[in-house]
Amino acid sequence: MKTNQISLVELIQIFTQYRNNIIVNIKHLQEHYQRTSIKRVIGVRDENGELIQPWLRTENIDNAEYVGIGDFHFNRNTATINMLIKRKVKLAKSADQTPTLEVAGLLVNDLNSFNNYTIVSDGKINVKSLQVKISSKKAFDLLKQKGVLDAKDFDFRAEYTIQLNNLPLVAPDSNYSSIDGLFNQLAEIKVLTSIISAHLKKESDLFVTEQLDEFKKHYLSKNIYINFPTTNEYTDIQEALVNGTVESKLSYKIDIGSQDILNFSKLHSANKFLNRMYRLYDKDTKEMIAKASFEMAFNQNLAVRQRLLSSRTKITKVDELMKPIFDDFLGLEQNGVVASILKKVGANSLAQLLQDKQAGKQINKEEMVAALTAANTKLEEYAEKIYQDKISPLVFYIGCTGVLPEKMSTKAMTAQQAAAKYPNLQFSKNEQQGSFFAVGDSIISIYTKTEYYTKKPATLNYL
Repeated sequence: MKTNQISLVELIQIFTQYRNNIIVNIKHLQEHYQRTSIKRVIGVRDENGELIQPWLRTENIDNAEYVGIGDFHFNRNTATINMLIKRKVKLAKSADQTPTLEVAGLLVNDLNSFNNYTIVSDGKINVKSLQVKISSKKAFDLLKQKGVLDAKDFDFRAEYTIQLNNLPLVAPDSNYSSIDGLFNQLAEIKVLTSIISAHLKKESDLFVTEQLDEFKKHYLSKNIYINFPTTNEYTDIQEALVNGTVESKLSYKIDIGSQDILNFSKLHSANKFLNRMYRLYDKDTKEMIAKASFEMAFNQNLAVRQRLLSSRTKITKVDELMKPIFDDFLGLEQNGVVASILKKVGANSLAQLLQDKQAGKQINKEEMVAALTAANTKLEEYAEKIYQDKISPLVFYIGCTGVLPEKMSTKAMTAQQAAAKYPNLQFSKNEQQGSFFAVGDSIISIYTKTEYYTKKPATLNYL
């Protein structure tokens, strides 16, 4: 780094601080943007591969040249930073552009669309510069002081170019806190979140089933987000590789895990684990449910019991982590682990309802759905804060520099060496070619995965 030169990470912190005072030239960004993945188009393909577009489409309420700078997010396991741009849109019929103003008793003339622009991709600058206007002199002075603005005087009418490609991605003296214990803490939250999300798949604390059906017909989620079906633009990736419209790249994945579980991808989904370890049955007939799901949990006539495991079933460390949480949530064993997690994130209402349910009290479904929804939000926010504060910046540093921070320096192991030292670890095909580092009670793994991206610039028609 040059004297007094800031890193891109510090610049993004300034952008975030003054988000309401900086607007971006969106047309310039779109014209110069290079996608980092395969283009996806709105619609579904029929049996012949022809694209069938939805009967509705979105139209920008504004056709402005500038938009708010948006939110910046570090990827959880790659050295990638995305900028999320939000714009106001309305729904209209594709056939004749007739606007759709109301769905299921709700006004939908003021919806938001969301588009991610990858600023840094796998440790490399993907957006070379941003053209911006600045409405705050304090923001202008700070950016000028940090050497990223070349202008002499503040002018709220002027457009400034902020070069990103001449900045170091991270500061060499960056400090990172210990990650000891974070994997198990996040894994417990992830397991509980998976259980709650499976309960809420077709439930809402605001709308009835008929309304949710109407939303679905109009491509809206139960949270009133636009949810068009999408598909890859190219039906044959290999053909696209040959003609040069698509290229491949190696993406470096950086995961944290424990000495028993390599990363979060090893955890089972809630419904898969439910069928692996438990049986749902009818209280009256005792008939077993062949393919159980947590969506059935609101059926008052169903009960759950432990599954009788065969001698061929191998209990893994993943099972040992997940089972106490499931046992407690399902009321089969009152070990207090679920209440502990919920109280840690402030989801006390769900903790109380589960306690009442285990005590034999009748729980109102609407009350339970509301408590589950609120708890889900709190759990996700708590986990996201840990990622953004402690894990994602570390992942970004490793992905950009190719080394661990000095205080975490340790000798690399191959998959074979890691498996010999930590026999409970399980490795996927890609992970078997990776490098592994023991840092405290955690394992940091680095491995590559081939990904594809569309070469030509994206347009507004693509997601």
